[in-house]
Amino acid sequence: MKIDVLLGLQWGDEGKGKIVDVLTPEYDIIARFQGGPNAGHTIIFEGKKFVLHTIPSGIFSEKAKNIVGNGVILDPFIMRKELENLDAQNIPARDRLYISRKAHLITPSHRLLDAVYEKSKGKEKIGSTLKGIGPTYTDKVARLGLRIGDLQEDNFRGRYEKLRERHLKIMRSYGFETTDFTFDELSFNDYEEAWFDALKIFDELTMVNSEYMINEALDKGQKVLAEGAQGSMLDIDFGTYPFVTSSNTIVAGVCSGLGVPPQKVGEVFGVFKAYCTRVGSGPFPSELLDDNGKLMRDTGKEFGSTTGRP
Repeated sequence: MKIDVLLGLQWGDEGKGKIVDVLTPEYDIIARFQGGPNAGHTIIFEGKKFVLHTIPSGIFSEKAKNIVGNGVILDPFIMRKELENLDAQNIPARDRLYISRKAHLITPSHRLLDAVYEKSKGKEKIGSTLKGIGPTYTDKVARLGLRIGDLQEDNFRGRYEKLRERHLKIMRSYGFETTDFTFDELSFNDYEEAWFDALKIFDELTMVNSEYMINEALDKGQKVLAEGAQGSMLDIDFGTYPFVTSSNTIVAGVCSGLGVPPQKVGEVFGVFKAYCTRVGSGPFPSELLDDNGKLMRDTGKEFGSTTGRP
């Protein structure tokens, strides 16, 4: 069996989550392979609106397993909110969710650095979602990051403090202090406290070696769908650089983000809208700045699910 892939073909906000929700009954596993809480997949389920940032969009299915793959980065604070929202609607997400031990953690100081870098760019800012995505992937490549599996190590707190201090030194070199920023209406210290409290959710979730889980499922003939986030035009290599995200949003990202070889990639579904939208900075040649553009935006409710930006 091969793994199928669903991607956005524009700059994100194409409606990927809705399509995944429709396709999920045909699959045994839905797996996210890149990105993090910068994603915002909106799904209307039984008349109720859900916005998923890290959790795969197959979470509403009673039979599908949902995997957060090694290529994904996640913020425990944001994931806990997602789980609580699902709990409130009696969706047993914890029973259906599997987290890769190799997925990287977005720490409070990653979000701090994201805000520092964006503010320091002034008019040249890229339009970051300020979720700590870029700094987290930077530390992953620099081999400084913290992974989900590290939570089970005795020296986790020490490694966290070392990374935090490194980030604070960078922040001060830009002339900022932690008091210059807030995160989800919380001060840095309050956010950090809430972040550590949110780590408790991993005691309730199943941590796995997702690359083995997925390949074993394929060998058994199970159907797997890889769910992309953002869009192809935001790919770190082939998008409208530098106004892009920090991961590979195209099919190639599935191989590294889930640990599957290219020959195991099957059908690829591309999702696009009849018109283009874009959130954040960067080139957008067909942008309408007139009343027609406003009408399309308001009628289509074209506001970012994560940032709320038009």
